[in-house]
Amino acid sequence: MPNSQINQDDINKAVWAACDTFRGVINADTYKDFVLTMLFLKYISDIYKDDHSKLVEQYGDNPKLITAMMSKQRFVLPQGASFWDLYEQRHQAGNGQRIDQALHALEEANGTKLKNVFQDISFNTDKLGQEKQKNDLLRHLLEDFGKDILNLSSERVGSLDVIGNAYEFLIKHFAAGSGATAGEYYTPPEVSDLLAIILEPVEGDQICDPCVGSGSLLLKCGAMVRKNSGSKKYALFGQEAIGATWALAKMNMFLHGEDNHRIEWGDTIRNPQLLDKDGIGLLHFDIVTANPPFSLEKWGHEDASSDSYGRFRRGVPPKTKGDYAFISHMIETLKPETGRMGVVVPHGVLFRASSEGKIRQQLIEENLLDTVIGLPEKLFFGTGIPAAILLFKKQKTDNNVLFIDASREFKSGKNQNQLTPDNIQKIIDTYKARETVDKYAYLASFDEIAENDFNLNIPRYVDTFEEEAEIDLVTVRTERVELKNELNTLEAEMEGYLKELGYGA
Repeated sequence: MPNSQINQDDINKAVWAACDTFRGVINADTYKDFVLTMLFLKYISDIYKDDHSKLVEQYGDNPKLITAMMSKQRFVLPQGASFWDLYEQRHQAGNGQRIDQALHALEEANGTKLKNVFQDISFNTDKLGQEKQKNDLLRHLLEDFGKDILNLSSERVGSLDVIGNAYEFLIKHFAAGSGATAGEYYTPPEVSDLLAIILEPVEGDQICDPCVGSGSLLLKCGAMVRKNSGSKKYALFGQEAIGATWALAKMNMFLHGEDNHRIEWGDTIRNPQLLDKDGIGLLHFDIVTANPPFSLEKWGHEDASSDSYGRFRRGVPPKTKGDYAFISHMIETLKPETGRMGVVVPHGVLFRASSEGKIRQQLIEENLLDTVIGLPEKLFFGTGIPAAILLFKKQKTDNNVLFIDASREFKSGKNQNQLTPDNIQKIIDTYKARETVDKYAYLASFDEIAENDFNLNIPRYVDTFEEEAEIDLVTVRTERVELKNELNTLEAEMEGYLKELGYGA
């Protein structure tokens, strides 16, 4: 195949077709790691191979110079560790072991950049069956990625976004089929878009997602800076508790060309990793945004009262609901002047009482809460419940809270609903105008919220009640008589037809 520009749809179809190797053998939760890792390895191998060929063409008589120049590339590929090394040996026994060894060598050669990224991903696993079946499956996977359509050289790719988009395409489709587990690593793109637009990241911002998942929300924020300013002067930070998901985020960052990131592995509440240079205090950010796990039962309640970072000074959240643990953490990591925050929460966060009510009240009294946005149901993979977005600001211009009820405007789908571009634009326009809109938005004063005992349940503020049209009984009776007469006429006609056919009495 000539080195023509690659088409996004073609590459999406090709990588999705590669999943056929595993379908019916193991579940998608398991094979997604194999397919996504292979896409990453294939991409960096093709780019490395492409760059090496260009240098040989230019400095063919100076192998030492070529080796030195290749060591300066984004990634170093040690001998025997590229996709093509594995592809050439695909018919031999031991594919699983060879792939694992190549990934380990890749980690070692790239220092901190890829440290531990592949530690939770093993191709040499019994989950793929006994040795012969495993070897055959991996041979098929290598052959799928070795096809001409998946030639990912720089001439064909042109833009890193093509590969990043394919990676996001795979993650979205895996999430759609993963049910309840999808929420561990994926935020629907339209929700990420909405948050990235509203939070308005700008040049120079430090942006953090403490529940980073696959990194899609952070990537949208980075893309928003580039779109608005044309600048790549920003930094992305994140933390993820699940090792395999953390690895997805790291690969996702590199495939989107986001080298200026720091994604840590660990439990954000029990063991925050984004600390200052002395390792004593929390790092602070211009933007903090997340879609944390909804009402996490085991979030670290047992150690919260003695938290050394003072995150729970407004109160300790309930033992079996961690929503306000994540909110409290995020609030404490905002910069005092520029800090702004968007977090996705279940509706219970808006009105539950006890310790959550006290925390909520204090956040409002400190004038940190800016906006509450109610979202439609069935937006998120793994749960049908409607969610809300809470927006906080460190520096507000008033002490009001805007309530937006966007729960009734969406595109309906078989299993998932979606926010359309028009739905998103209406939310953004309403947010910016910061005014009451009949049956859609309400700008509530502090006193009104206090009168409601700091309950943020959206129907208390946005009246969406639609009066039923008055029934005209005279018109209904007239229509009923007309229908009755029409029915009598039809029955008389039918009786005539039956007599003509010999079925009459």
